[in-house]
Amino acid sequence: MTAPKTQDSRVPGQRRGARASAADVFEPVLHELFAGPPPFALRLWDGSTTGPADGPRVLVRHRRALRRLLWQPGELGLADAWISGELDVEGDLAEALSAVHRGLAGRPVGRPAPRSWPALAAAAARLGVVGPPPPRPGGRARVRGALHSRGRDRAVISHHYDLSNEFYALLLGPAMAYSCAYYTSDDQPLQAAQEAKFDLICRKLDLRPGARLLDIGCGWGALARHAAVHHGARVTAVTLSARQHAHARTLVAEAGVADLVDVRQCDYREIAADAYDAVSCVEMGEHVGKDQYPDFAARLHALLRPGGRLLVQQMSRGAAAPGGGAFIEAYIAPDMHMRPLGQTVDLIEDAGLEVLHTEAMRPHYARTIDAWRATLTQQRDRFDALVGRPAVRLWELYLAGSSLAFAEGRMGVDQLLARRPGDADRPVRPAEWYGN
Repeated sequence: MTAPKTQDSRVPGQRRGARASAADVFEPVLHELFAGPPPFALRLWDGSTTGPADGPRVLVRHRRALRRLLWQPGELGLADAWISGELDVEGDLAEALSAVHRGLAGRPVGRPAPRSWPALAAAAARLGVVGPPPPRPGGRARVRGALHSRGRDRAVISHHYDLSNEFYALLLGPAMAYSCAYYTSDDQPLQAAQEAKFDLICRKLDLRPGARLLDIGCGWGALARHAAVHHGARVTAVTLSARQHAHARTLVAEAGVADLVDVRQCDYREIAADAYDAVSCVEMGEHVGKDQYPDFAARLHALLRPGGRLLVQQMSRGAAAPGGGAFIEAYIAPDMHMRPLGQTVDLIEDAGLEVLHTEAMRPHYARTIDAWRATLTQQRDRFDALVGRPAVRLWELYLAGSSLAFAEGRMGVDQLLARRPGDADRPVRPAEWYGN
């Protein structure tokens, strides 16, 4: 009599009689999560591997990384595992992220079907990842209060921009500009490209000696200094960040233009209406908020004299994804809101301003961020000493993801030039801006 056949309970790849490796157990989980073979290879904490040999390789250095994903599936769980050093990649992080992103295109990735939960729970138990939630790494923003209240906005800005002036000076270079540069040649270094951006803004604003410029969100004061030194403008520079305020005051004093530049630490809503010849707002509008932007645009109108010009440099993205994503919202810039360029144009025009010119700068930002990434990689030990390894890993992930978002067209950045209509408006001549 032939013995009845029994179902083989081994997982794929497991040899009969052999103890299952972590990869043996995890492989069917990956197939379930990705509705097919995963687009990357994995090496797990026990040295076992699974996945395609020709794709990027993700290293799961500790089973705690998977426990994080049990408690917090998706982007934030992965980010916490990366920052903690439990998750890593072989080679360049941005290249790995890009390959994974391409591999996931069109795949129905998401939560597994309820029918799969018992098998997944059993796999989690066999892998030893079931347990209490691991402690979160440091670095998440802690803000409270009404959305875009003055106190909350101040806390959000302080969280990111008050990290360390020494850190930003090393990362950004002598220009100390944390915004998209403007490259005028293929071999131009970052410093020169930032100076080119400052000068382009000043030319678009038609700054002349004695012109009054209001720079909202002035950062560490680089644009204000440039406008005063090279164009003779009288500048009021405004920031919410205490460390930026201190650095900007020192910067303009060392440049010998403290008499031309007044650096203030205040909210843009605290600036009294005045008759400025020009207003600049470089990558600050993303922090204003969706519901607050109409009032922001109206205030910009009120701050300008008739005929005065406004330059807004601002990031943009599709209407379906207006925020920065879970990782950005948690670790970098909570409460951000971005929109397609056309919607910002509408808001500026609704405030009574005349839009004169727009210029897309998306490829410039990918190159700018890659320059920052190169510095972070080349001088990682110095950055570790300044802010610690977890913070450096956070920035590695942030910059790699941001570079890809711009390079692959998922985010953009634009300069928008407008003016408050007035008598005898000076004609706009773009050829003058570019030296043609």
